[in-house]
Amino acid sequence: MNKQSNGYTIIYASVMVVVVAAVLAFASLSLKPQQTKNVEIDKMKQILSSVNISSDATNAQDLYKKYIVDSYIIDKQGNKIEGNAFDVDVAAQVKLDPDKRELPVFVCRLDDGAEKYIFPMYGAGLWGPIWGYVSVDTDGDTIYGAFFAHQGETPGLGAEIEKPMFSDQYQGKHFFVDGDFKSVAVEKKGQKPVDGAEYVDAISGGTITSKGVQSMMQNSIAPYQNFLKSLKK
Repeated sequence: MNKQSNGYTIIYASVMVVVVAAVLAFASLSLKPQQTKNVEIDKMKQILSSVNISSDATNAQDLYKKYIVDSYIIDKQGNKIEGNAFDVDVAAQVKLDPDKRELPVFVCRLDDGAEKYIFPMYGAGLWGPIWGYVSVDTDGDTIYGAFFAHQGETPGLGAEIEKPMFSDQYQGKHFFVDGDFKSVAVEKKGQKPVDGAEYVDAISGGTITSKGVQSMMQNSIAPYQNFLKSLKK
């Protein structure tokens, strides 16, 4: 075949496309188990961070097995339902009506025997999704710890939600005020929510991201009200 002809060029290009596609597909399939494992490890690290346990890629699995003693899914009424809490797609669930959601619960037992309940959160920041985990004491009211992450918030501004300087403010805050559920508000320094809810200071210069955190917590945790009240009892 004439290597200078258009036919040769088309056939050569087609063969190369098929070969490269096959190589990429093989590489993707080969790497998928490790990629899935890395995602799972990162999720374990985030869950542990919400109860103030530091971990890394080398020990996250062991620490998760040690401290997370139970996990299950509940419905809005607080009843346990079938399923694996770790596998729940929270990003998809928060878009559903609360009555239809699968709500994961992770139970942590610390070294002193104290138990904490951990709930996932998912929402929207200024430039993309934000997410996190919040843990509460067995009174179903007092926040023990919180962890927040983001995909693309502005460095030095909205991205500061992932720093302890912001998340540590949630420790000791409460979800219930005079018996009514009121998610923790995020307000500009010096301001207070008009509904009497407990609050933390917003990130300076990151107002939209800060309010995104407030909306995320309200939307994600409000469906757990019945479960939290059952703990209080």
